[in-house]
Amino acid sequence: MFYYLDGTVAEVLPYLAVIDCGGVGYACKTTNNTLAHLKKGQRGKLYTYLNVGEDVFDLYGFATQSELNTFKLLIGVSGVGPKAALAILSTGTPDALAMAIITGDEKTLTAAPGIGKKIAQRIILELKDKLAKESAATGLDFSGSSGAVSTAAFTNKATEAAQALAVLGYTSAEVAQALKGVDVENLPLEEIIRQSLKKMVK
Repeated sequence: MFYYLDGTVAEVLPYLAVIDCGGVGYACKTTNNTLAHLKKGQRGKLYTYLNVGEDVFDLYGFATQSELNTFKLLIGVSGVGPKAALAILSTGTPDALAMAIITGDEKTLTAAPGIGKKIAQRIILELKDKLAKESAATGLDFSGSSGAVSTAAFTNKATEAAQALAVLGYTSAEVAQALKGVDVENLPLEEIIRQSLKKMVK
């Protein structure tokens, strides 16, 4: 229903931002990371997600599409609701979360309030499984004929980086282009992901 809101930031409250669009104030539940991008009285743009259910009509807003995509992935995990997803995304960036999922780092997830070890394990298990299925379906290993990245150059680290970027909602073609020119042989995994993300947001 809503793709994004672009207007004046009317209020910045804990886990909530109000965006004034043409005299109408839209209250968006959000993360600490998004709130850090907003200043009251200045222009703000949030990519939105509308959660509608029985007795529920909540609007969520995020400063980047990566954060929105990660939020959608998290609430798709059984037992993880919007409140838990916001808590997770408030303690780390989407790329840090993607790294945690790929590397099985439970501590990054349990650092969020209300996220226990069992939920963290479920998030890692379900999202890793989803990535594996998407990789098989879309050729995310880039061993096909796209030519963007040679098979020889596509190492295990690069595959893990590609999977982490896929967590953020990027397509296999976008990931292949982002990894092109990045030193996947010698850089640490986190730096590969960081450099790839920089290329995609330009």
